[in-house]
Amino acid sequence: MQIKDSLTLDASGLSRSADGYLVAQARVARAGNVQDYLGHEIGLQGDDAGKVFGVYRDPDVVFDEASMASLAGRPVTRNHPPSGVNAQTWRDLAVGTVGGRVVRDGEHVVASMAIMDAAAAAEVEGGATSLSAGYTTGITKDSGVAPDGTPYQYRQSGPTRFNHVAYLPDNNPRAGNTRIGDARTWGLAPLPTADTKGNIMSLQTVVLGDQAAQVAIADAPKVEAFKADMAKKLTDAETVHAKAIADKDAAIAKAEAERDDAKKKVLSEADMDKRVADRADLIGKARAIVADVKTDGLADAAIRKAVVISKLGDAMADKSDAYIDARFDILAEDAPTTQTNDAALGAGLRTQVQDGGWGSVVSMKKEA
Repeated sequence: MQIKDSLTLDASGLSRSADGYLVAQARVARAGNVQDYLGHEIGLQGDDAGKVFGVYRDPDVVFDEASMASLAGRPVTRNHPPSGVNAQTWRDLAVGTVGGRVVRDGEHVVASMAIMDAAAAAEVEGGATSLSAGYTTGITKDSGVAPDGTPYQYRQSGPTRFNHVAYLPDNNPRAGNTRIGDARTWGLAPLPTADTKGNIMSLQTVVLGDQAAQVAIADAPKVEAFKADMAKKLTDAETVHAKAIADKDAAIAKAEAERDDAKKKVLSEADMDKRVADRADLIGKARAIVADVKTDGLADAAIRKAVVISKLGDAMADKSDAYIDARFDILAEDAPTTQTNDAALGAGLRTQVQDGGWGSVVSMKKEA
């Protein structure tokens, strides 16, 4: 696989040689860290091509003596050439060269560098100090965690062979410059794209779900704003959906409660017979106490209260239901006995026998 690492020149270490070359000690590669790459940058296809994977830079591979030696004398370029640098393209692409002394310095591979092209030297001196080394190396699937705690899914397995070191005018290594490409070509991932006027457009990686894509830096805020808007709309939709479900559940619960309440109010035939008998008994007792008491349309409690008030006066109007029931029962015990003739009721007649203790009076009334 062809890899491009990203580092930055120490601007304080830049100097001009007597003949005008820009020289510096450059950190060209780093080890022991994890770099994120798009799947297609490490040769993956299908659904994995657009996903982001961490690749661990194994120090044993990065600091291999043969690997570091391959960096000596490599050309310095402005951006990464689409197909690397070779003998046929060197004259057109090289703006400088890497020196012959390549050493390890802590976690970095360090080498001297000279930028000989006047325009390139001025550009780097003006602030274009991001570096990206282009080289080939092996990539092995191997999940783990780097010493700094960063998880990874792949690792560099070597051997490493440097092709060139690029300085990046846009100073944005991950905007399409730092990447792993297919071994056959440089630049599977998009390089900085030229606009309609030929100006280089800096790219930025944005993540959409578990996918990643590169867009112009100027458009990145719009993409992020779109993501935020979509996330809000999704949250709002989920809130509305959750409320609709809650409202529906509440309506169902209410309907079930009303159904259960209605069931309680539906009397069986036996309950209806008992209710009729109890009502007739109450009315009979009421009329035995107060013969002309009005019972039509009154509830049982209202009938008892009307009887008690009629017998004991208006002072009973403010008494509690329990008090009224007790006084009604006492009055009923003292009143003439009332009996209901079931046969007469069935025939549409009501027979009432009153026993006053001194004789009997029988009255019959045809029900309308």
